[in-house]
Amino acid sequence: MTTADTDDTLAYYTRPGPFTDAGSHLEALRALPSDIPDLLDSLHGLLIHEHLTWAYGVDHRPDHNETSNLRAIGDVIGRLLADGRPLTDRREPAERVAGTCRDFTVFAVAALRAHGISARARCGFGAYFGVPTNEDHWVAEYWNADESRWILTDAQVDQRQRELFGIDLDVTDVPRDQFIVAGLAWRRCRAGEDDANRYGLKMTEEFGDWWIAANLIRDAAAVSNMEMLPWDVWGAIPEPEDVIDADLTALLDKLAGLTADPETAADARTLYRKDDRLHVPATVRNANRGHDEPVFLRG
Repeated sequence: MTTADTDDTLAYYTRPGPFTDAGSHLEALRALPSDIPDLLDSLHGLLIHEHLTWAYGVDHRPDHNETSNLRAIGDVIGRLLADGRPLTDRREPAERVAGTCRDFTVFAVAALRAHGISARARCGFGAYFGVPTNEDHWVAEYWNADESRWILTDAQVDQRQRELFGIDLDVTDVPRDQFIVAGLAWRRCRAGEDDANRYGLKMTEEFGDWWIAANLIRDAAAVSNMEMLPWDVWGAIPEPEDVIDADLTALLDKLAGLTADPETAADARTLYRKDDRLHVPATVRNANRGHDEPVFLRG
């Protein structure tokens, strides 16, 4: 990749996409720190994981599921600012907006972009959650200009989750053998170096190549600035019962060849734009809610 190509890529990832655009809340977002450890600490005081509320002494409420289905960070920020306090004020766990790893990631990406730092969301699998499988997960990936490299950072894991899952790695610089982007998972399994049934979600006891394929398509959308919900289904995303045929396998092989390496991941944008099997349509199926809905539905 030429210097000009790199510069263009880095510029692309400083610009907000549809879901990382804070809109009228931009200045509120810019008030958060740009330093990675401080930013993550701030986010831990604003968000709570929908399925881990109990770990913070909070009963699960219907609004937790509602906010987990918000796609746009502007809507999430709006919910937080509705109490009249700035984002720099930590909320008690019961006052935090609920989401998933995807929401922590999108919030981090939006904040970094607001500070002019190139960042993007990545969809794949975490190997550090204390289970023998690689867990469905999202992290942020940002460009460290001093080191001239893309770095993975987990915006979700705080001290409580370190204790809960026995995590001892540096979440501000997650090793790439510990967070496995979906494209790399696909390539490993296709090469017989790993078992697709080790990839999925322990909570639902669902694993397999269909899950890797789905995350690979979501990752391609994410590096194209379309960070969809983890349960959004569209185009070629397979369901558990679906057979991945030769045509889809060929497409996924090509996509994995681009996205497995952070240096070439941005090149997947061209394939994403040109192939309707990958490109996010105006309406997708929200599998969490069990119905179709507009992508740009506001909360």
